[in-house]
Amino acid sequence: MRIKVINPNTLEVMTQGINETVKMVARPDTEFVTVNPSRGPISIEGMYDSYLAAPQVIEEVLREKEKYDAYIIACYGDPALEAVREITEVPVIGICEASLYIASLLAPNFSIITVIPRVIVPLQQLVAKYGLAQRLASIRVTNLSVEEFAKDLVAGQRALLDEGRKAVVEDRAESLLLGCAGMAGLDAMMEKELGVPVIDGVAAAVKLAEALVDLGKKTSKINTYKYPEKKEFKGMAKIFQP
Repeated sequence: MRIKVINPNTLEVMTQGINETVKMVARPDTEFVTVNPSRGPISIEGMYDSYLAAPQVIEEVLREKEKYDAYIIACYGDPALEAVREITEVPVIGICEASLYIASLLAPNFSIITVIPRVIVPLQQLVAKYGLAQRLASIRVTNLSVEEFAKDLVAGQRALLDEGRKAVVEDRAESLLLGCAGMAGLDAMMEKELGVPVIDGVAAAVKLAEALVDLGKKTSKINTYKYPEKKEFKGMAKIFQP
């Protein structure tokens, strides 16, 4: 099978880290490519960033739509997830949704450890949208931006452990979720230190994508995720025209 992993921001060092995690967890017979757009926000830390990144995510899928068996959107806000499900029938996995579902199989509740405070409310809304608000113990932040985390991994790991420990002890979280694709690959270290399941959304998305492809499942096209209606999109590039 072939999977395309899309980092919606333009921070190439993060794309490289995501790629390393995919390489570690993907099966030997899974082919994958990890990409980021050439234009757009260097990091996604709010709704403005997310909305501006969405067209580039869609374009990454439209450009090679028939070449992959699944797509992964490697940003914890799952930007453009449902729009991409409308333009392809193969499975499309967001790392936030994937991590929530995996955590729900392993523990009665979970805490998300993420970057800066402004993402707390959007993440609360996203968890509620996925129907799991009652299982959210807390959302804790490292107070490091996406770029700061990428540039100083030692400080990032220290902050993750500090907030993860608080989530387990103070919030009684029984599992933890890494709330940024830039944290990919740090789950094993945290599990060893904190003694609870820690879910890396990138890894979770890869394994769910492989499972759905193995099962031969496709995105439902009966109504909500059917292909976009044919109409003119004035002033937009030809690639976006239905």
